[in-house]
Amino acid sequence: MESTPERKPVRVTILSRPYTLLATGDPREVEEVAAHVDELMLSIAARAPNADTTRIAVLACLHLADKLRMLERDLNRLKERVDRKSEEFAGILEELLTSEEG
Repeated sequence: MESTPERKPVRVTILSRPYTLLATGDPREVEEVAAHVDELMLSIAARAPNADTTRIAVLACLHLADKLRMLERDLNRLKERVDRKSEEFAGILEELLTSEEG
């Protein structure tokens, strides 16, 4: 029977507001992600001083979603390239094995 990983509280601050998150794994990773989000939101707030926190959060989400989309596209291109190379190498290996048998 598989047990669920223990979730531990991790305190972070984003846009000057404290949050307690329940997280599994290394709390430092959660703190690093929260620090990145905080930095992004502070950067957006500095460029749009009249924006409320909801607008800042939405703009940060859009920025991160766009970044994720670009990384997924890059990853898919890389996977396609690896697949093509794998097929090429499999063909070369097949040719070598066939020529050794003959």
